[in-house]
Amino acid sequence: MAKPLALTTGEPAGIGPDITIKAWLRRDELNLPPFYLLGDRDLLAGRAGALGLKVKLADVRAEDALDAFADALPVVSTGHKATAEPGRPDDTSADAAMASIRQAVSDVTAGRAGAVVTNPIAKNVLYRAGFRHPGHTEFLAELAASGGQPPQPVMMLWSPALVVVPVTIHLSLRDAVARLSRELIVSTARIVVAELKTRFGIARPRIAMSGLNPHAGEDGTLGTEDQAIVAPAVEILRGDGIEIRGPLPADTMFHEAARKTYDCAICMYHDQALIPVKTLAFEDAVNVTLGLPFIRTSPDHGTAFDIAGTGRANPSSLIAALRLAARMSAAQR
Repeated sequence: MAKPLALTTGEPAGIGPDITIKAWLRRDELNLPPFYLLGDRDLLAGRAGALGLKVKLADVRAEDALDAFADALPVVSTGHKATAEPGRPDDTSADAAMASIRQAVSDVTAGRAGAVVTNPIAKNVLYRAGFRHPGHTEFLAELAASGGQPPQPVMMLWSPALVVVPVTIHLSLRDAVARLSRELIVSTARIVVAELKTRFGIARPRIAMSGLNPHAGEDGTLGTEDQAIVAPAVEILRGDGIEIRGPLPADTMFHEAARKTYDCAICMYHDQALIPVKTLAFEDAVNVTLGLPFIRTSPDHGTAFDIAGTGRANPSSLIAALRLAARMSAAQR
């Protein structure tokens, strides 16, 4: 039997509460998978009032969320109050956001939920409270470690138009180039291929590997990294039996005809991967963390403090994240 999805509050002062309410109100129209919000019921009730939306809320345990979902938005308390006003994070924001993430991971690990779906966080707010991770991805890897060695988290941006993975994630361009290695490329690609098979149901994934430099280095005249690092990694992966091409010039990888030739593009650094997918699918791209012992998806946008509580927030990316989490969970089962 399918389990409900555990949805985190995210930054309480951001648009997470707005898009959560809007998504639940469209549950029947869009046939959404059941989910519950981990957070503060009073915060959600206040935001619904600010938006002028009528929504029935139900205080439940995670185990009871499926039964409640049809008639009320299920809310599972984390025990942390969130008093932040829209667009104005306060001292409760960080504790509420982090408690929601920890509880979501705990619920999935314990079998109470089928996947984690995270609303956007404000990292600058968390940093002031002592948060030491570059982002959600790295924090989730630590939570998955359970005292042992953290797994290698891999960030995927998924959309119907394009699926991309950056090998290096939240690093400056200078540090990304220094960090790049054939070992990192190989381990990242192996995780991607394994999860495309087990969680996306693709029997033989086709991978396109970008080069680092313009024109993939132009035979070494525009940089030697593609010959020395990327090409050897591709050969190792071919030796694994993986269907992979590269290193390819990144500027010709993302037009329509090229996209039809692969299931996932693996790129060398953050913007090389994220600029094309956000250009093609800004409203419905989903952030997926691979390499974890549980499924995690998230809307591919930020907290949008400037429109929180105004009614202008678009729930499309959250809806896509919920649907993809349910699809991945079903494929894994």
